[in-house]
Amino acid sequence: MSTPTPERFRRAASRYATGIAIVTTHWDGIDHAMTANSFTSVSLDPLLALVCVERDSRFHEAVLAAGVWAVGFLPAGSAEVARWFATRGRPLAGQFDRVATVRGANGCQLLAQALSGLELRTERVVPAGDHDILIGAVTAIREPAQAAAPVDPVTGVRAAPRPGHEPTVYYASEFRGLA
Repeated sequence: MSTPTPERFRRAASRYATGIAIVTTHWDGIDHAMTANSFTSVSLDPLLALVCVERDSRFHEAVLAAGVWAVGFLPAGSAEVARWFATRGRPLAGQFDRVATVRGANGCQLLAQALSGLELRTERVVPAGDHDILIGAVTAIREPAQAAAPVDPVTGVRAAPRPGHEPTVYYASEFRGLA
C-alpha cells in the first residue's frame, strides 16, 4: 500500500467505471452546465438523487441559487459533448449551440440525445471536502421511448440495450463506450 495523495486517489478511483451525465441549471436568465460522473440515485421513496459539485466552479453558485437542476445521461459516442461541458471557462453564451436541447418544466436544459433525463429540486446540500453533495427531489422524468429495450413477454427479462442506446462511460480517465 502507498501513502494516499490526490494523484494516487484520482488514479485509483479512475478504475471504477461510471456513467456520464450533463447536469444543467438555469439562473438569472443564463443556462449553466457541467459534466458529471458523480451522479447517484439515492431513494425510491421519496424519489431522490444526488450529484457532487465542485465548490469553486461557476456552476456551483448557479445551481445553489437556482434551486433546480436537470440531469441527462449521455449515450455512447458522446465524448466530445462530455469534454465540452467539462471545459473550464468556456463561454456561457452559446454553449448549448453544439447540442440539441429541450427545456424542462423546471426551466433547465435537457440534452435531446440523452438516454433519459431527470428534473430535480434541491432538497439538501451536504459539504464534502472541496465539493458539495446536492441531494435533489425528482420532479419530472424524461425517458425517450426509443431508449427502452424490449421486455420478453414470457420471461419478463429486458433485452440488452438496442444499438445506439448504450451509455458513455468514464474509465481510466477516458470517455468510452461499453465495448
